[in-house]
Amino acid sequence: MRAAAGVRPITQVAAELGIRREHVTLFGEDKAKIALEAKASGRTAGKLVLVSAITPTDAGEGKTTTSIGLAQGLAALGERVCLALREPSLGPTFGMKGGATGGGRSRVVPEADINLHFTGDFHAISAAHNLLAAMLDNHIHHGNTLGIDPRRTVWRRVVDMNDRALRHIVIGLGGVLEGVPRETGFDITPASEVMAALCLAEDAEDLRRRLSRVIVGLNFEKKPVTTADLKAVGAMMVLLKDAMRPNLVQTCEGVPALVHGGPFANIAHGCNSVIATKMALAHADWAITEAGFGFDLGAEKFFDIKCVSAGLDTAAVVLVATVRALKLHGGADKNALTEPDPAAVERGLGNLEKHVENIRAFCEPPVVALNRFASDTDEEVGVVRNACERFGAPFAVSEVFERGGRGGLELAQAVVAHAERRSKPFRPLYDWSEPIKAKLEKIARAMYGAREVLWEKEAERDLATIREFGCEGLPLCVAKTQKSLSDDPKLLGRPEDFEIRVRALLLAAGAGYVVPLLGDILRMPGLPRFPQAERMDLVGGDVIGMA
Repeated sequence: MRAAAGVRPITQVAAELGIRREHVTLFGEDKAKIALEAKASGRTAGKLVLVSAITPTDAGEGKTTTSIGLAQGLAALGERVCLALREPSLGPTFGMKGGATGGGRSRVVPEADINLHFTGDFHAISAAHNLLAAMLDNHIHHGNTLGIDPRRTVWRRVVDMNDRALRHIVIGLGGVLEGVPRETGFDITPASEVMAALCLAEDAEDLRRRLSRVIVGLNFEKKPVTTADLKAVGAMMVLLKDAMRPNLVQTCEGVPALVHGGPFANIAHGCNSVIATKMALAHADWAITEAGFGFDLGAEKFFDIKCVSAGLDTAAVVLVATVRALKLHGGADKNALTEPDPAAVERGLGNLEKHVENIRAFCEPPVVALNRFASDTDEEVGVVRNACERFGAPFAVSEVFERGGRGGLELAQAVVAHAERRSKPFRPLYDWSEPIKAKLEKIARAMYGAREVLWEKEAERDLATIREFGCEGLPLCVAKTQKSLSDDPKLLGRPEDFEIRVRALLLAAGAGYVVPLLGDILRMPGLPRFPQAERMDLVGGDVIGMA
């Protein structure tokens, strides 16, 4: 077992991974961009471990903290390990959640930089997205030779902030010189199709191909108009030239971490970039990555979209659970989740059991990690441990927040013991070539436990258009609430005998998927009554109040 290395110059971290110095572009002494050429190392690819979670509380259950702690635990065992994580969004950072760089003794650093502007990737993605929006409206203003129907434009703008006032707007007001008035709106940057394209692209040319396929709207003949038609692809690539390259940082114990891309799992596919994941696999024996929110959201998309398109597979899946979330699913009051209540934990176990079943639906081995909080009693922990024995799932208590890598040793040992010795291909829930309704039925029944899928008229019209465009053979990236296995955030635990409602379908031809909008999900969050931003300040050059 090796001692924690501690924070080091990022050039040392890169050298430990075997990344050549000419492939490292420094952003100060503590972070760097890594050239795409470093994706090939000549080594045998490592084992990929996915970290996901049960249906979370509003505060989250610690997937990122657990991912970091697991990596530190593996390093403490003497394993060569690299993290592959998403970048935080400013929306949640200043909203309800605060920063997203882990916590306690399991953090990626420098925290403030990573949580704020980092190396500028989100700004570049927002700029590329909004450049396309500007070129679209400029084309319509200057004669509209492509015959774009202003009533059927679908390309909205994005900003990396929770701002409900921008969900629905009217642009082009003020007279002839100010453009053509039309309705539009803003989504949050993690929901951008440019973000998705960058995260799913294998390389620069693949990103170029994906961007060229983006549909911005329809012409008066109801035919799609693309980014390529607007001659915007080259300029977007220019804006994204640095954002394509993964960012290298480290944990507070010196474990390498590639932090790149940041789509949300409730409104996008919720995984970091394919490039960063493959780079981590190329340079380490273990690559630890995460998929956002509960397994029914990000992890389903991780397998059915990211793994299928990029040829990835996992050796193990870690399912993060907390006593407080199980209490919530067991009917406890959300303001009393730190009070001892083993009975509520027991009642909430259905949610945990369902997510274990969901992992096995992909023929993958689950390991349950209980992210322990100071308020958790031994009796409550025992309830979860006994349940996992009944489920036949390996169980480990994770104390990585309090103890860092040493608090992750039990989990690291469980992962090493139960990871596949020989790669055994996972089984997707569906084949991309199946009809969209059949694909969604399989997701709804297998992942959510739904009885029926109901289609509203707008969704049926969208489906007919997607079929007409020949895009029914794309995978599905379901947008739904993260607060429930269903599309109703009030249905906690393991709901049964429920319906899900498909409100609309969005075609993300550039990203390479179709987005079914379930229930009342929104792609632009709003700030809570008391946002985290009210508690932040800059004191003596240090950022405070982010966590």
